[in-house]
Amino acid sequence: MSGREVVVLNVGGVRFVTRAPTLQQFPESRLARMLNNDDREFKLVNGEFFVDRDGTLFSYILDFLRTLQVSLPTDFSDFGRLQREAEFYGLYPLADLLSQEHLLRPRQEILEVRFSLQEMQAFFQIFGSCSATVETLAQQITVFAGQQAGQSWNSLFPSQKPLIPLPLERPSHHDLVVRCGSDYSAGDQFVIRYVSIKPDNRKLINGPNVLGLLLDTLFRDGFRLISTRTVSSEEKVECYSFERMKRPTGLTLAAHQPPGTSGAAGAKRSQAQEGK
Repeated sequence: MSGREVVVLNVGGVRFVTRAPTLQQFPESRLARMLNNDDREFKLVNGEFFVDRDGTLFSYILDFLRTLQVSLPTDFSDFGRLQREAEFYGLYPLADLLSQEHLLRPRQEILEVRFSLQEMQAFFQIFGSCSATVETLAQQITVFAGQQAGQSWNSLFPSQKPLIPLPLERPSHHDLVVRCGSDYSAGDQFVIRYVSIKPDNRKLINGPNVLGLLLDTLFRDGFRLISTRTVSSEEKVECYSFERMKRPTGLTLAAHQPPGTSGAAGAKRSQAQEGK
């Protein structure tokens, strides 16, 4: 079988097709030995290798062999079973990665948007449990400033003059402050602030319109609204709370760690070989 490029496996009734070099990523594994007919657990039937194991979990095994990374669905919960499968196939580096279950489980992320209208301005305060999400929003949101004379704020539209982008207010890594609308400056001049949220190209001045676009952006990013409440009826402050399950970053086998070697993995491998 050493010269065979394409290999077909039947794992518990589920058929997989892959390349021999993929199965040989870890030369000491049972899958590598299988290609040399050196493992009795694998039966060659009509040109296909059959093994009586869980076919659904083997899809994650094969994905690891192809990418050297563990990436699991957000609703995955069979960490113990998958780790046992990895040990059965002799893939101890994978078993080591799976032992870091706390890094692979999805995490609940909370985001809160406070919205208030004060005269001709609207204020937004966004708080997030994940600073990376707040940073992403900060990169999507741009506030533009301009001036116009002698108009009410309800009739203000972006003028032909270039608008100046303003830096966002970032009290901390976990929150940002945005405001739009207009207020008076010297004389009869209005200072006008527009808000744009990528990928939408519009520049909005009306607070409720900005709020609607912000909520749509959060919904598209996988957040769901869990509650709304009035924080202050006098100051007209409304609070919108969101949550989502954040998918963890896949764990990758370290580049300096050659396939088939690992600290705790080596001990497990020795124990497994002694038990044969």
